[in-house]
Amino acid sequence: MEIIRTPDERFVDLPDFPFEPHYVEIDDLDGGTLRVHHLDEGPVDGPVILLAHGEPSWCYLYRHMIPRLVEAGFRCIAPDLVGFGRSDKPLSTSDYTYERHVAWFRSHILDALDLTDITLVCQDWGGLISLRLVAEHPERFARVVAANTLLGDGTTTIGQAFFNWRQFALEVEELPVGAIVNMGSMTELSAEVIAAYDAPFPTEEFKAGARIFPQLVPTEFDSPSAAQNRDAWASLATFTKPFLTAFSDSDPVTKGDDRRFVAEVPGAVGQPHTTIEGGGHFLQEDCGPALAKVVISFMKGS
Repeated sequence: MEIIRTPDERFVDLPDFPFEPHYVEIDDLDGGTLRVHHLDEGPVDGPVILLAHGEPSWCYLYRHMIPRLVEAGFRCIAPDLVGFGRSDKPLSTSDYTYERHVAWFRSHILDALDLTDITLVCQDWGGLISLRLVAEHPERFARVVAANTLLGDGTTTIGQAFFNWRQFALEVEELPVGAIVNMGSMTELSAEVIAAYDAPFPTEEFKAGARIFPQLVPTEFDSPSAAQNRDAWASLATFTKPFLTAFSDSDPVTKGDDRRFVAEVPGAVGQPHTTIEGGGHFLQEDCGPALAKVVISFMKGS
């Protein structure tokens, strides 16, 4: 597997991002290793909050939430998925599969960092990947906050907005990562923030993971990983620990996907599920402090 690594100078002086990088090495599942990145903020002995980003963002997405969560006494782990942020980036789109992403994330979070008693906050692909770990290793997780995410298994309808996005990502000559985050937010991001989302991707060759991700979502019953996700749903149907949905009111991609979590996960029964007003797909950009408040309240109440 041929990989590339974004130069460190791309991450200097990003707006509202004073956090120190942390790295671990994991198996690339192809005879080599990958260096993957995460933030680790807050008291080392504090309750762990795992902040899982999606496509095509990186842990920068959580910069407005982390200080509030740390102030409340929590330890925040915000990883970069393989192919994103400061993590290594395989060059070929064929290197990226759903199952590899799950295995890489498992190696990073459960093996290398050996996290336990985790409160998961997941959005977009952050949920598609990390909810697989909740299903496989429920003993490692204390509670879940699902925000604008899904776990596609080929049995439910996915809206047209997703298919439009998937086609765009496949065909556009230059994938404008920062502009995509801006378009998926209700607020207008500054040029500096848009540039920060572009920082991990100096050229198009760095974007193989970002380009292929939409193609990996299981949309049909026989899609790759659809069967594994159906198994995950079967496991989540026995998950009795607290499970909260905190979707935004203006995300055309995941609108309505919260209903399945509420209906099928036992731990979701009786929880204070909420709709966060004024948030687009990237609700952490539009409503980061509000989502942080929801997480803090949920943790203290459960």
